[in-house]
Amino acid sequence: MDAVSNDVRTVSVIVPCRNERDHIEAFWRSVTAQCLPPGWALEVVVADGQSDDGTTEWLRETARRDGRLVVIDNPGRIVSTGLNRALAASHGEVVVRMDVHTTYAEDYIARCIEALEATGADNVGGPWRAEGRSPVQRAIAAAFQSRWLAGGARSRQLDYDGWVDTVYLGCWPRRTFERFGGFDEQLVRNQDDEHNLRIVRGGGRVWQASAIRSTYCPRASVGALFRQYLQYGYWKPFVMRKHRQPAAWRQLVPTGFVLALGAATLAAVLGQGLAPLALLAGGYAAAVVAASVVIAARAGWSLLPHLPGVIAAYHLGYGLGSVLGWWDVWRGVRSGRSRFARLTR
Repeated sequence: MDAVSNDVRTVSVIVPCRNERDHIEAFWRSVTAQCLPPGWALEVVVADGQSDDGTTEWLRETARRDGRLVVIDNPGRIVSTGLNRALAASHGEVVVRMDVHTTYAEDYIARCIEALEATGADNVGGPWRAEGRSPVQRAIAAAFQSRWLAGGARSRQLDYDGWVDTVYLGCWPRRTFERFGGFDEQLVRNQDDEHNLRIVRGGGRVWQASAIRSTYCPRASVGALFRQYLQYGYWKPFVMRKHRQPAAWRQLVPTGFVLALGAATLAAVLGQGLAPLALLAGGYAAAVVAASVVIAARAGWSLLPHLPGVIAAYHLGYGLGSVLGWWDVWRGVRSGRSRFARLTR
């Protein structure tokens, strides 16, 4: 990577943000605590999606006092438009994406730069680690890290170092965007997976380094988790339609289960017998209970009462969202007119 000046090299942090007044101060402390390698300077570009909870005012006052912060408007109010606007406004030769609901090790950016220089990758990142505070959040985080939910996804393997199909957040040399383009603004969610899929299909490489450490704060309730994964599932078919393949085949499993469950329910309603529905639902319930016990044995038995609902919310939310997404793709619904055209937390 060529330096942008003879003396100082700039790393740009790009951040999409909307209505984050309760979290933005802790995030800013985490970013400004970064220990950069010698010769590097920090630039933080926040694309604010027209917040109405005081976030915008706090950001602009902080930018007035600290020249490292640049605040721009994101009228699209979704992540992909915010990322692209922040990217266009940034100047660094290295670009790091950060999320307001994640905290970062003090060497997070330094480790990203180190991994880029060591591997020559087009994108690098660390594993996706979740930690909760309340019992429900802790159950959501414990299930999130489990193979029962991750399906073998390397991005959830905290000790994995190597080439992957996607990483959490990401860090890119600017030339990656010059070669592969920015983020797809037709996608409200899954724009990061789609971008990584575009990189890999275009001959690029994505590297995960376990030394790049961050911690994500999950949703606070099972209902919020279900709505989150409903949206994740919904937008996957739009990515698959664009590339004519899934990013990973494991993503199709929840869709198949929900379709089978729906077919068995319809058969029972039409008088074809309850046996298929009872077998499918009973088998799934038994699997969920078994998974809950395995996860609780590792993460703490106090989480056991919460885990069955959490696991079902992950699976059924994603599966139902995917079915709705495929239905809208089949009907030719444009993403801007979709049922989830605006991002919610």
